Amino acid sequence: MDNYTLTPTPKTPRLYFNSQSGDFEISGRSIPENSIEFYRPLMEWLDDYVTSPSSSTKLTINLEYFNTSSSKCLVEVFRKLEKINDSSEVRIFWHYEEEDEDMQESGDDFRKIIKVPIELVVIKND
Repeated sequence: MDNYTLTPTPKTPRLYFNSQSGDFEISGRSIPENSIEFYRPLMEWLDDYVTSPSSSTKLTINLEYFNTSSSKCLVEVFRKLEKINDSSEVRIFWHYEEEDEDMQESGDDFRKIIKVPIELVVIKND
């Protein structure tokens, strides 16, 4: 299975999904014109991945901002990872800057609705 990668733009995040290592990353800004269309290829890739996942899957989320439609797509990504939580050790790391209460709350909200452990990781600004 090929990896899924996408270079970031000012409106779309970097997507890095390595099927062999199980290391995944979504970082940057996620405010595409049409989030569903933007994330569709990733969702299709994840549908293939869940059929034969790596022994451990680690998703790092490091978004500086995302819109409401992107949050729905993130939930869909998390739901797909829930499907493999029995066969693969799945961990999600939600990074947010120390003073960014909105991003901290978003991570907290996702923790309440997702059945995969989400660890909140504070990025300290020195």
